[in-house]
Amino acid sequence: MFTVIGALVAVLVAAIAVRVIFRNTLFRAVPDQAVPGIVLLVPGYGGNGNSLQQLANVITAVGRTAVIVTLPDGGTGDLRRQADAVEAAADEALKTAPSVDVIGYSAGGVVARVWVEEHDGKHKARRVITLGSPQHGAKIAAAGAAALPGACPVACQQLAPGSALLDDLSDTVPRPPEWLSIWTESDETVTPPDSARLDGATNVDIQQACPGRVVSHGELPSDDYVTNLVLAAISADPVQTADVGC
Repeated sequence: MFTVIGALVAVLVAAIAVRVIFRNTLFRAVPDQAVPGIVLLVPGYGGNGNSLQQLANVITAVGRTAVIVTLPDGGTGDLRRQADAVEAAADEALKTAPSVDVIGYSAGGVVARVWVEEHDGKHKARRVITLGSPQHGAKIAAAGAAALPGACPVACQQLAPGSALLDDLSDTVPRPPEWLSIWTESDETVTPPDSARLDGATNVDIQQACPGRVVSHGELPSDDYVTNLVLAAISADPVQTADVGC
């Protein structure tokens, strides 16, 4: 009799535990759009965190906490493993913050998108901003994969148009979070540049917004106009671009 009661109690305790875990993981509240959290910056292909240091410094200067995510495998390995690193950084940030804002530069924007879709980022991220990201692939990656397959690491292969990883992503970005995608027509690294366009996001073609402005791929994280767009996007206000002057 006591054995049966003990077994029932154990089952009940286990069910409650699973219920709590289930609630905490799958039913985390959607972030309050008016309450900014910690900002995570995801480097591009090669994982060069220095490329985002100036932007991180500006974000810190306006009173926000900015963390540059360290990517595994030198930033050239599986983009899903890189998304795991974003997940770890987000979970650490969420110990003290209500949510995270994620800024992905170049391939880092694809990593951010993988993270949102495969790590329940919609319940962790408030805003996602991508800078010159090959969301639909880059010709240079396709050329590298075709011409020198042994010299094109996993991330390079995954960034080729039509790759299995890119095909697995949704045609329209999940919302929440709120999304902003910025790119430059002067981009010679991510071609075509409008590979950065995301259905469901606020999309900004720099030259359409600021005719004649010359911004290269490498200048995206440090350009004044782009920086002002980013600061506006991670503020407590709704994502908008009209009030950001050239």
